Amino acid sequence: MTAVEAFDAVDVIRAKRDGGAVAEPALRWMVDAYTRGYVADSQMAAFAMAVLLNGMTRDEIRVMTDAMIASGERMSFAGLGKPTVDKHSTGGVGDKITLPLAPLVASFGVAVPQLSGRGLGHTGGTLDKLESIPGWRAALSNDEMFAQLRDMGAVICAAGSGLAPADKKLYALRDVTGTVEAIPLIASSIMSKKIAEGTDALVLDVKFGSGAFMQDVDRARELARTMVALGTDSGVSTTALLTDMNTPLGLAIGNANEVRESVEVLAGGGPADVVELTVALAREMLALAGQPDADVEAALQDGRAMDAWRAMIIAQDGDPDAALPAPNETHTVTATEDGFVTGMEALPFGIAAWRLGAGRARAQDPVLHAAGIDLHVKPGDQVAAGQPLFTLLGEDDSRFDRALEALDGAWTIGPDAPERTPLVLERITA
Repeated sequence: MTAVEAFDAVDVIRAKRDGGAVAEPALRWMVDAYTRGYVADSQMAAFAMAVLLNGMTRDEIRVMTDAMIASGERMSFAGLGKPTVDKHSTGGVGDKITLPLAPLVASFGVAVPQLSGRGLGHTGGTLDKLESIPGWRAALSNDEMFAQLRDMGAVICAAGSGLAPADKKLYALRDVTGTVEAIPLIASSIMSKKIAEGTDALVLDVKFGSGAFMQDVDRARELARTMVALGTDSGVSTTALLTDMNTPLGLAIGNANEVRESVEVLAGGGPADVVELTVALAREMLALAGQPDADVEAALQDGRAMDAWRAMIIAQDGDPDAALPAPNETHTVTATEDGFVTGMEALPFGIAAWRLGAGRARAQDPVLHAAGIDLHVKPGDQVAAGQPLFTLLGEDDSRFDRALEALDGAWTIGPDAPERTPLVLERITA
């Protein structure tokens, strides 16, 4: 005899279509029934569109997130004997912050479990970047991950398929039904995985601007507030920084070149904006882990963070001393006039790096680790005619024309230096 379902998907869809709140038992059932295949993709697509148009209450978002967590396994780091704190970025162009940040925070005796993903489209994936290091592997068993966190403090690896499987299924559906932008669904997607991961505390880097997922600052702020509330309601200490992604972060956009830049930061150098954001996020993470007065800059200068990086890479079979992949062909674009760089729009640079092979169009596509773009200047810098602005990096020169098409009009030079805008716009707490 077939079991009788407790609710009807059409009733849940209608409630949200008409602007009402879905009762907790019905919403939990909807997520569960979709995960096990009883609720059809067409019905969940209709529900997702209703959420996009009508939103959700704070309580509905909490219930939806919790139901997505309950669809899979929940990890616990309670046995480590030290606090755990994670960071999540909503992604951007040149955003390699996880690479220097995880070992930096770990050097203070805090465990940093960074379950990361791969890039799709113009935003790079942390695992793709690290896989440009010879030998390094992303797939770790739970036992390996726990051992590494216990012994070295930091691990960056692929998330297991057991975490929030409802999210994986719903995310694929949102991608093809025009509902990716629904803030309640973005928030529950990100936070279900992070909470299921079992971290004590979480710092969110929510980006706005040209190269960000949320281009509008007010929508980015709404997303940040929604996720901070979700973390707080779920017992995870959560704060967020709202950060500017109108200009690429750092000077490297790609995979191998972003690893190279990250190592420069860990060696006490690197571009000022990458250092600034790494330090700001490290301070937030360490404050949540009970070390509000940690001298983060000192750990970058005295080699502690670099030691933690090397240990983390070696533990995952990578060779921190090996040469990184280098491009076979390069093409440098120079300034046509004297003046100041007044703008370098992040999105076109991200698309150009993607067209060079640094990213992928489909999940199964490989990335070219040596491909990407090296910037030689940033907005505010003074340049002379003929001075290099940026260099395209490729396996061959066949992709350069399409990359240059994407960059048409992406940078500007003017007679006056632009006003400096803050990299971290604001801090959002519960």
